Parts: sequence; C-alpha cells; structure tokens
Amino acid sequence: MSLSAALNDQDFDDVEFTPRQEAVLECALGLLVDGGEKALTTAGLARKANCSKESLYKWFGDRDGLLAAVVAYQASKVHFPPESGATADGQTYRAHLIEFATELLAVLLGETSVALNRLSIGQSKREDSRLGRLLLVRGKYMIAAKARALLEAGRHRGYLRFNDANEAYQVLYGLAVRDVHIRLLLGDEASPAELDLKGQAETAVNRFYKLFGVSL
Repeated sequence: MSLSAALNDQDFDDVEFTPRQEAVLECALGLLVDGGEKALTTAGLARKANCSKESLYKWFGDRDGLLAAVVAYQASKVHFPPESGATADGQTYRAHLIEFATELLAVLLGETSVALNRLSIGQSKREDSRLGRLLLVRGKYMIAAKARALLEAGRHRGYLRFNDANEAYQVLYGLAVRDVHIRLLLGDEASPAELDLKGQAETAVNRFYKLFGVSL
C-alpha cells in the first residue's frame, strides 16, 4: 500500500515513512506547534524542510493528507513488537509492555504532543478544524487498538487474565499516565520522578500485573 493511499484509508497499520519524510514531518510538527493549523501550508513547509511542493503532494496528497500524516507520524513513535516476538516468553512479554508504556509516556508528555492537544482543544468548537478528530482516530484510537492486540496476545499465551481487553488497556493507561498529561495541558510541570519515564512505566506494569497477571 502506498503512503498516500494508506493515509486516505481507515487502516493505518501499513503507513511507513522514509527518513526523509520523517524529517519533513518533524518540520511540519514545528510549524503546527508554533503557528497552529493555519501555519501548516505546503509552501511554508517546503521552505522550512528544503523540499519541493511537488514532493509534498506526491507523498501526502492535499493539505488534509499532510495533516493526517503529521498525526500518524507522531503516533508511530509508539512502537509495537510483532506478536511472535512479544510473546516469546513471559519475561520478554513483560519487557515489551514496559517498553510500550515508556514510549506512550514519552509521546504523551512530550512538548509536541502537549502543544498539539492544546491546539486541538482550543479549536474544538470550530467546524473547519480537523485536528482533534485526527488526534483521536489516527492517534489515540490507533494506539489503543494495537495495545489491545498486544494485551490479547498476552492473554492468549496465558500471561494475563482479563475479560475485556479494552477495560484492561484503560487500566494500564491510567496506571501509566495517571493525571500527569492533564496537568501538563493545564500548564503544570512534571516532577523529576514523573519524568523518569522508564521508572514510571515499570511501576505501572508491576501494578497492572498485580491485577491481571497470571502466576506461572
């Protein structure tokens, strides 16, 4: 599946970016954070990223496609292992859960995501604003779907026990993120302990296993 086709489809698992495209999308994120949705134009991005508008149209399509690519790229920073690797053994699986929680925190608590969420909240009442919907569909929902699949793989192998994967993921999410994300959105600062993302992720997964882990 081509990049432009994937960005216009409802299934985003096949969206992959080249290093050059990732560099361009980082520039696009900078424009969005600094100037809002109106600042993200093909002409402005072409200047900042030192590429042609023809390349942008070829890669991302129209402006809506570019905005969708930006959000999909940001979400892609949370990685998921293939099921065969994730469930090789109980210790490996648990390590992958910790890695997932660490990357989730890194994305959610990062300056870029906080700025994008603030921007989308500020524009939520505008009929022409697509950013909030994109952050949900191509960000939050996409990550949640892959996380549920990861949890289901653990249940299938007998590492976890739960009745509903969505509820289990909501618990893991809450244990990892807690109230830090909403506080950052409101202008608070994270404490040094909260910025120890690996430590916070390990604590969250340990607590998650107390609720859903299976003793082997």
